Amino acid sequence: MGEVRTADPRLRVNLCGVDMDNPVIPASGTFGYGYEFAELYDINILGTFSFKGTTREPRFGNPTPRIAECPAGMINAVGLQNPGVERVIGEELPKLKEIFHKPVMANVSGFSVAEYAETCALLDREPQVGWLEVNISCPNVHGGGMSFGTDPAQAAAVTRAVKAVTTKPVILKLSPNVTDIAGMARACEEAGADGISLINTLQGMRIDLRTRKPVLANVMGGVSGPCVFPVALRMVWQVCRAVRIPVIGMGGITRAEDVLEMMMAGAAAVEVGAANLTDPLACRKIIEELPRVMDRYGIKNLAELKQ
Repeated sequence: MGEVRTADPRLRVNLCGVDMDNPVIPASGTFGYGYEFAELYDINILGTFSFKGTTREPRFGNPTPRIAECPAGMINAVGLQNPGVERVIGEELPKLKEIFHKPVMANVSGFSVAEYAETCALLDREPQVGWLEVNISCPNVHGGGMSFGTDPAQAAAVTRAVKAVTTKPVILKLSPNVTDIAGMARACEEAGADGISLINTLQGMRIDLRTRKPVLANVMGGVSGPCVFPVALRMVWQVCRAVRIPVIGMGGITRAEDVLEMMMAGAAAVEVGAANLTDPLACRKIIEELPRVMDRYGIKNLAELKQ
């Protein structure tokens, strides 16, 4: 930590008009506000990161147990635990500014169209916020989140409301728990979205054979990790061919090769989620490995993958 690194120009990308040193973005909910990771490495090597999902009011989250392992991944029902937007602005962002010197991505959730708009409007005023990632895809809360992300009309309504009160790029985070992911993306684009990110977690559950009850208190949760990568890649491919706005691909990315696959599918950048929980150095390793893997496949720079 503390070393000065020169960004490799081969890795540079542009996301909704904002230049980034590389396309690697730790996903919301897996990186907190960056402090714990900043103790392990210089997080300024990241393209950016999406901080913990923020709602208007503080949320304790769902009852425990709310995280469990599953083959090649994990299942969670954390339920958007966060201190609320006022404390994020008053306490978290000032501390973040001390350790991270790039624009950061603000991830926002809500339980009504008005709440999404109000929270986004507050975060839009913050100088360090470069993008607003609007989460209409959380499967682990009742009465909000994914209920907006499975209905194109509702998704469009959130998009329009947020765009009306913000100036920074608005990226809609979509749920894979739909029959027509391309249609959802088009609805957001037509309502004014500047970008799309996908996929959020797939709905799933586990049962404890000893107790014969679900392992999560919430019964169902979101499945993530390497097991979902082929599904995520397929949906990113479909959305990139359905819209003209930039797409962030995520879902099961654990290595540099996965980043290149996502970008070959059309993604402008990627987010890394569950991998951060199994290896806190995952994003650093991916960034360091990218040039070598690009050389192996004859890729001169990442820009050439975005046709």
